[in-house]
Amino acid sequence: MLKGFRDFIMKGNVVDLAVAVVIGAAFGGVVDALVKHVLMPLIAALFRSPNFDSFARITINGNDVQFGVLLTAIVNFLLIASAIYFVIVLPMNAMIAHRNAKLGIKDEEPAVEPHIELLTEIRDALQNKAHQN
Repeated sequence: MLKGFRDFIMKGNVVDLAVAVVIGAAFGGVVDALVKHVLMPLIAALFRSPNFDSFARITINGNDVQFGVLLTAIVNFLLIASAIYFVIVLPMNAMIAHRNAKLGIKDEEPAVEPHIELLTEIRDALQNKAHQN
């Protein structure tokens, strides 16, 4: 039983996943700091409010409906997504493209799986047979 557990833990994908979770959690702090202390203060300077929580607040039978809180969450999501894209994804793609160009690696179309290719041939043959009749 312990050997099976050890084999499970030592599989590459489990270890890779654990490393990814730890790095992701650490990187979350970087993204959070960027959004909270750089981007949101810039938005606050433009709109004269640090968030949109008080925007479109209505009271119905003594209950507050706060559409601004939803708007703040949407803006935060878009800021985080754009920060990750422009700070991580875009430079990473450029580095990969530069490395591939340096190594002479060209982007190739993904190989078609054999069963998909066979099904395509069968479809084409059936279409040709139908047109001949």
